[in-house]
Amino acid sequence: MSQKPQNLLVIMSDEHSIKALGCYGSDIVQTPNLDRLAANGTRFSSAYCSSPVCIPSRASFAVGKYIHQVGYWDNADAYDGEVPSWHHHLRERSHDVVSIGKLHFRKTGEDHGFSEEIVPMHILEGKGDLMGLVRSELPVRKGAYKMAHYAGPGESTYTMYDRDITARAQVWLRERALKQAESDKPWVLFVSLVAPHFPLTAPPEHYYRYYNQNLPMPKLYGQDERPTHPYLQDYRKSFNYDDYFDRDAVKRAIAGYYGLCSFLDENVGKILTSLEEAGLADSTRIVYTSDHGDNLGTRGMWGKSTMFEEAAAVPMIIAGDGIPKNKVIDTSVSHVDIYPFILDAMGNDEPQLREGYPGVSLFDVAQDQVPDRNVLVEYHGMGSATGAFMIRNGKYKYVYYVGYPAQLFDLESDPEELTDLGTNPKYEAVLEECREKLWAICDPNAVDARAKSRQAVLLAENGGREAVIARGDLGFTPVPGVAFTLD
Repeated sequence: MSQKPQNLLVIMSDEHSIKALGCYGSDIVQTPNLDRLAANGTRFSSAYCSSPVCIPSRASFAVGKYIHQVGYWDNADAYDGEVPSWHHHLRERSHDVVSIGKLHFRKTGEDHGFSEEIVPMHILEGKGDLMGLVRSELPVRKGAYKMAHYAGPGESTYTMYDRDITARAQVWLRERALKQAESDKPWVLFVSLVAPHFPLTAPPEHYYRYYNQNLPMPKLYGQDERPTHPYLQDYRKSFNYDDYFDRDAVKRAIAGYYGLCSFLDENVGKILTSLEEAGLADSTRIVYTSDHGDNLGTRGMWGKSTMFEEAAAVPMIIAGDGIPKNKVIDTSVSHVDIYPFILDAMGNDEPQLREGYPGVSLFDVAQDQVPDRNVLVEYHGMGSATGAFMIRNGKYKYVYYVGYPAQLFDLESDPEELTDLGTNPKYEAVLEECREKLWAICDPNAVDARAKSRQAVLLAENGGREAVIARGDLGFTPVPGVAFTLD
């Protein structure tokens, strides 16, 4: 349902796990500004990205549809503006829609729908991570050493980029407040920060806050504790980050990640303070989320690309007019639900902008309307030989792999996902019900074939398997204006 039209501030971080916010239950990570935002709004405790890797997740966020509906399968197949986004729709209706920071779309010069893109980060050379196109006999990532190597105190190109994004957002809000009377149309500002994405180099004041603690080792980190599902073995062998870790490196990495989470929170606080001091707080709604999470060493894995809560779940907080305060919603939601929420926030109720879209407005879910559906997460990218599809069916998480055994977790009794029920005969009926519900959304086998067909075309266009592997490992995308060497 459309709402009173107001401005909208969308803040997105990169790789922020729900395990690393105070308001989501962490008793270690300090995020006072995000905690305050949650107390002043509604927090969704069971929110998911559409795909646990940057480019597909961000493409889905932009267009409001699942990956299998639009393509943009992996980190070499970025959004190019061809599928209309909420940015396009709002700009066409005379709203000012501005982005500051990371977009991870294909390249500058394409029309992604924004009125203006300020210091945008797009994929390297318009090609991105080509090694993700190799889906069989997975290559070992030569750049995997970077995860451990850069973990520690200091500044990186990413922290400096975030400082610049934050400064520009503060300036934009204060300058916009001076022009507020010039337009009767509400605006949207999309501020996209890169923390806590690796490199795990955190500003010292944040890093030592955690390094000087007796931090626990990651869950199921020991070699004899790690689950041996073939999908996870594929990922660990290709993304062999853990080959470069000892206990001290683990401690440095966790302190670096947590430090970056607090650095992120500091920057969010600066942006929200500018919103308030500019006199825009009462006329602006706020969304906070991340593009996906991070395994952070759990089960011997670093980075994303899995369906565990650490990687596939995301923080999601909304605040402002028409949104309940200090409320927690346990109903499962998805990034695709932000698309209708944004339309509602702008007062738009045109039915043609909603037909064929899977999302349910977060305004409605925040008012305790429970949609009769499952949310979907899918993955078709780097480190995986097969498509992975996850749904939340009530308390159960069901993960289907093309060609590999399915997984099932009871998140009510087993929130840390320690026990895979997928091979337990007592749960055959639950598995069959979940399978039917997944097939009601898409045919995963057919989707997997479509993804691999597209990837085969892109692989051939870029010289084939050996040429792509020889090009090297990206690791992380360079910030605008900084030279970068592939490994």
